[in-house]
Amino acid sequence: MTSSTAPTVLVVGSTGSIGRLTVAEALAHGYRVRALVRDAERASHIVPAGAELAVGDVTRPESLRAAVDGAEAVIFTHGVETTEQAIEEVSYAGVRDLLQLLAGRDVRIVLMSAVGVTARSGLYNTLHPAEWKRRAERLVRFSGQPYTIVRPGWFDENGPDEHRLVLRQGDRHHAGDPGDGAVSREQIAQVLVAALSSPAATGRTFELVAEQGPATEDLELLFAALPADPSDGLDAPGDVRDMPLDDEPQRVLDDLRALRDQG
Repeated sequence: MTSSTAPTVLVVGSTGSIGRLTVAEALAHGYRVRALVRDAERASHIVPAGAELAVGDVTRPESLRAAVDGAEAVIFTHGVETTEQAIEEVSYAGVRDLLQLLAGRDVRIVLMSAVGVTARSGLYNTLHPAEWKRRAERLVRFSGQPYTIVRPGWFDENGPDEHRLVLRQGDRHHAGDPGDGAVSREQIAQVLVAALSSPAATGRTFELVAEQGPATEDLELLFAALPADPSDGLDAPGDVRDMPLDDEPQRVLDDLRALRDQG
């Protein structure tokens, strides 16, 4: 890709530990990278050189219009692990508002979620109300945009000989500790960026972990082996169907309906 033909990728959460690596990985692959930041001066010392800084805040949708203008892809790496209200405002509403701004355009979406996101009664969900992350996944599926949803394992908790990437589906590992699976931050960034240009990764949701063995070279083979997400947009293949729409808050139903109508 040349600089004049390279797609523009907006990275949300670009100052975080995964976001910075994702920016660098996308730049290395020739993309034009726009990094969403809240403070340009501070971010200029954090975000890799070569990225355009776009000032905005996912909790203030009116601040995001310039950031999404002309973007052909969005990678979401943002998130908080504090109160349920903060998780709803950032991990859920931030995704919703950006998707609404993209309505009417064909924009590639890659969303970083988490292993254990479907464990409604598990330790992970007790400590970090993950239902809002699961709802964010549904927003992406309902948006009508081409997408990939990646659920990484525990960051950098893999052993020194564990670099072989494994893509799982069904989200059945709910211990709430690295035994659920682990993967390096660098490999997470590699997969997020690789999914941007992969037809085989489109419409797929998977858990990403690393197991014993050398680093995986051909990600396309892994993507191609995955079943696509069910057409109803609710969950990924093998997920426990324990969060029916009939039980969802009305505001969530309204958001899903609006995105589907716009798509």
